[in-house]
Amino acid sequence: MGEVNVSVYGAEVKCASCVNAPGSKETFEWIQAAVARKYGTEGISYTYYDIHTENQPGADEEILSQLFDEELFYPLVLVNGEIVGEGNPRLKDIYKALESHGIQAVTNS
Repeated sequence: MGEVNVSVYGAEVKCASCVNAPGSKETFEWIQAAVARKYGTEGISYTYYDIHTENQPGADEEILSQLFDEELFYPLVLVNGEIVGEGNPRLKDIYKALESHGIQAVTNS
């Protein structure tokens, strides 16, 4: 099993309909903390892409274009390139995607 990547595309400025929701960077940090508590840190990497920063290595230009055209909403969460949440992502969906890639919950013993 290779490493599973969790990517978040977002921006410092919240979208107009996201005023009461946490910002993209906060969402990224929240996802990292929640996933680490449940699954540990082995085999999972995290990447944050600011949609207003050009030439970011690894950023998917098609996804960036869809975010700018408001076809997708940020923060946008992907697990190994598959969209698992947008706008207000749910941990349950992220966990399900991680488990489908072979990531297992750690047991506290």
